[in-house]
Amino acid sequence: MPDTLSAATSTSAVAPGKRHYAILDGLRGVAAVMVVIFHLFEAYAGGDSHRQIVNHGYLAVDFFFLLSGFVIAYAYDDRWGGMTLREFFTRRLIRLQPMIVLGSLIGAVLFYTQAGRYFPLIAATPVWQMLLVMLLGMTLLPLPPSLDIRGWDEMHPLNGPAWSLFFEYVANIAYALGMRRLSNRVVALLLVPAAALLADVAVFGPRGDLVGGWALDAGGLKIGFARLTFPFLAGMLLMRTGWRLPLRHGFAICAVLLAAALALPRVGGVGQDWMNGLYEVGCVVLLFPLIVAIGAGQLEAEGRSVRIARVFGDLSYPLYITHYPLVYLYTAWVVDNGIPQETGAIVGAATLAAALAIAWASLRFYDAPIRRRLAQRFLRARNHA
Repeated sequence: MPDTLSAATSTSAVAPGKRHYAILDGLRGVAAVMVVIFHLFEAYAGGDSHRQIVNHGYLAVDFFFLLSGFVIAYAYDDRWGGMTLREFFTRRLIRLQPMIVLGSLIGAVLFYTQAGRYFPLIAATPVWQMLLVMLLGMTLLPLPPSLDIRGWDEMHPLNGPAWSLFFEYVANIAYALGMRRLSNRVVALLLVPAAALLADVAVFGPRGDLVGGWALDAGGLKIGFARLTFPFLAGMLLMRTGWRLPLRHGFAICAVLLAAALALPRVGGVGQDWMNGLYEVGCVVLLFPLIVAIGAGQLEAEGRSVRIARVFGDLSYPLYITHYPLVYLYTAWVVDNGIPQETGAIVGAATLAAALAIAWASLRFYDAPIRRRLAQRFLRARNHA
């Protein structure tokens, strides 16, 4: 299912006079790669998380909401004296929207190649309806169940991971309209009910995990807001309080911790779902803030690990928003044809390589040039001032 990360907030969004947290950008890339691997393994799990080897990749969503809160507060908290709401929203649209458009287009191009027993609705979907879903998907407006042309209850059935960008926009709007004015004490107090809501979904919910958020219904929205609220607020507070944990080899340490947390198989057996939910709440509430604190302890500098982090960071958002149409195709191929795991592993590795290549090409030839031109067109007067 389309549980993936919101990797769209980079420290490249900060003002020109501020330094970048290169390690945090790199961790975004590590999480992006892990979530692609997680999605590829889903093809053999049959929807049973107890059978999935790389199981907790969906927690990358919660990690990136935490990063988003940190980076948005770092980039914009001190700029409101000379920045209007219009400029803020313009900057966010320029950062996010071009790749959202491309992701929806790629999803449309590959849509009919996924038709088969696994996705029976595809063959019955007229082209006009698919094109309508594509155009609406480019706006990031959540689509109702009546426009679910795949059968997975996705608010963006051509490119499922776009659901987390919808919540990214919600967080950005809430921050600009009022959340930015909250004192640290108020933010800290709000974390208590936010953590309770997170635990209600993960520990006391029927699944014992944080999977969900992509469906436009009461249950999906509850999960989505539960996953958004605590980490985003915690990221803001973490940045504002200045809590850092500088360590040597910070990127390597954080990357290992994050990859291990996202790769761990499901905790507890059948009938012990609360144990897995408790593990996931622990990741979101304790481990992920610790990882960000370590990563934030080293600002942009030179060195091999920082150069590697920059590469991962640059590819993270394009990889996130373009990989899932390939996963749809891979999953349908595996299930419809009963592909053995040995063959599937080879093709899965090639799919990962193809996703990375598409992400690089998207960044190099589309996203970066378009964002540069849009910034020159719509932010020129402000930059000159």
